[in-house]
Amino acid sequence: MRRLLVALAAGALLVTASACGSSGDSGASDSGSSSGGTTTVKLGLIPIVDVAPVYLGQKKGFYGKRGLKLEISTASGGAAIVPGVASGQFQFGFSNVTSLLIAQSSGVPVKAVSNGIASTGLAGKDFAAIAVKKGSSIKSAKDLEGKKVAINTLKNINESAVRESVRKDGGDPDKVKFVELAFDQMPAALDSGQVDAACAVEPAQATIKSQGGQVIASPLVDVAKDTTVAMYFTSTRYQQQNADVVKKFQEATAESLAYADAHPDEARQIITTYTKIPASVLAQVTLPKWPAEPNKESIEALAKLGEEDGFFKKTPDVDALLP
Repeated sequence: MRRLLVALAAGALLVTASACGSSGDSGASDSGSSSGGTTTVKLGLIPIVDVAPVYLGQKKGFYGKRGLKLEISTASGGAAIVPGVASGQFQFGFSNVTSLLIAQSSGVPVKAVSNGIASTGLAGKDFAAIAVKKGSSIKSAKDLEGKKVAINTLKNINESAVRESVRKDGGDPDKVKFVELAFDQMPAALDSGQVDAACAVEPAQATIKSQGGQVIASPLVDVAKDTTVAMYFTSTRYQQQNADVVKKFQEATAESLAYADAHPDEARQIITTYTKIPASVLAQVTLPKWPAEPNKESIEALAKLGEEDGFFKKTPDVDALLP
């Protein structure tokens, strides 16, 4: 198991740590630290628009009123967060569906506890897109053959989705040259010509558009209708040993998702507290959907695509992963 976790983490190390609402106990145990009726839990997130509900829910006191205090650390992608949760470094994490399926199919004991985020389902109007710089000769996904395309983590949902966009446009996804790059580094890399295209999510997508960049495909829309993109998860061990804390986290996150979905202006504003997006670009950010439940059909579609592209050691068990 140790070798497996090391392999999963390779090339995707945690890049930033920000103690949001931290109790100062950086050495919390596997069960989280508890003090005066409040349990501090460590949560691994990616600093992107997807996780706005958690920051908003924290601000609104949805976690606090249930006796939870969040200590948030950020990473470049879900593939870096998975081994952290499995090893007990974090009690909860946020990861894209494909990275969770890879972990589950590899025997890493993870379990989704809450829905996270969904595509808008609208081509050209999604929070994630394949974008190119102004004046690029690349006009569609098929044109990505032989080109360098930035994704935040190799062999995750974004690679799977880009491959599907290329495939649906009549191209050969095996001819695409994928380059691993953090979302916040994509606008500069695209503008400088370091990469030819980028599969960017918000707020990086809005930054690229502000530089004159153009969207050529909506890969998550190409995967399935209303694709479930990511979920919040824990380790099976933590769930078994701390069912009460998991239930509180589920309830607080569900309330946070519903609030963010109903108050998009507040969700948009909270993004400025954990990203460096300038106010001038904020208005251009396309918000995702934050539904209460995951879309099982879209997760099964991602599992099928992952198998087709050789991401799994064995066929993942979707039912075993879902809450």
